[in-house]
Amino acid sequence: MKHPSTLVIKIGSNVLTQADGLPDLGRMEHLVGQIMQLLKAGNKLVLVSSGAVAFGRQAVSIPEKLNPISKRQIWAATGQVHLIEAYQRLFQKQGQSVAQILVTKEDFRDRKHFLNMKNCMEGLMQQNILPIVNENDTVTITELMFTDNDELASLTAAMVNADSLILLSNVDGIFTGNPADPDSKLIEWVSSDTKDLSEYISAAKSSFGRGGMLTKFSTAKKSADLGINVIIANGKRDGVLEEYLSGKLACTHFEPKKKKQAPKKWLAHGAQYYKGKVFINEGAKVSLTSAVIRSLLPVGVTRIEGEFSKGDILLIRDEKGIKIGLGRAEYSSKSAAEKLGQKNQKALIHYDYLYLFDHD
Repeated sequence: MKHPSTLVIKIGSNVLTQADGLPDLGRMEHLVGQIMQLLKAGNKLVLVSSGAVAFGRQAVSIPEKLNPISKRQIWAATGQVHLIEAYQRLFQKQGQSVAQILVTKEDFRDRKHFLNMKNCMEGLMQQNILPIVNENDTVTITELMFTDNDELASLTAAMVNADSLILLSNVDGIFTGNPADPDSKLIEWVSSDTKDLSEYISAAKSSFGRGGMLTKFSTAKKSADLGINVIIANGKRDGVLEEYLSGKLACTHFEPKKKKQAPKKWLAHGAQYYKGKVFINEGAKVSLTSAVIRSLLPVGVTRIEGEFSKGDILLIRDEKGIKIGLGRAEYSSKSAAEKLGQKNQKALIHYDYLYLFDHD
């Protein structure tokens, strides 16, 4: 592990929550002390923290009959104030300034908005102010929610070109079976060519968070494929970040592939944000997936679906409907339809803004 570096640390709900669902302030204080050690070692850092709902549950009493979405929004809205206040108080004791950033999935869809957020976070880090990021649960509805804060952390790591992403859960990492089973062994290394570990992982979600280890694996693998070191470790473990710093941490480490360019990191997470679909012929598919980097030209496009504008994300499929990749539209769906199948036309997707699935 090279230091200093840019790190994104995600603290999960189960780390900051006690068995009764209320906040674990002792654990929070311990982790703040650990984060300060990383900052003092010269690292730049973004903290992605769950826990607002737990703080809200403690702060306000809500009738049981209220619908779950309203209940969550109220707890998130009231709890976020208490969560950030607790962080501010604990970091202030250490002489560290913090800032709050609340985001939704929509914030990552538009490239310009994405870059504005990136500039804000990088500006804060340059001024030695710690950005604390959380989902804006009060304005999101189910289909626009992040799978969980692991997904948000992964997007954030791609945004700030992080060297490492540390996902703190309530277990040491991924095991060969149920972590509670003494026969289960910790999988310490996931190589870059590993496709799947679902035979080992339960799809069950955690008690207080929205995601489980299966989504954690998927998120970690995507980040590692973009060239980011990913660690899944136990945030309930005393000294977990000290052990990371010293290279002695018991965890699951995902081997990173070669670093991708910043626009491709943005696109890699665009599978749920695309505005239109582009279907390409076999010749275009061979061209795009060859060793030589090429743009997608209208001559290779057989049809398009959906309405999109310049700058929107497009999903690329082959003639059989298999997903090939994602790209940023260089012009609108109306212009694309007029140029369909024609030679000597401007690229619909420039190679700088093209991300291919399962290809380096």
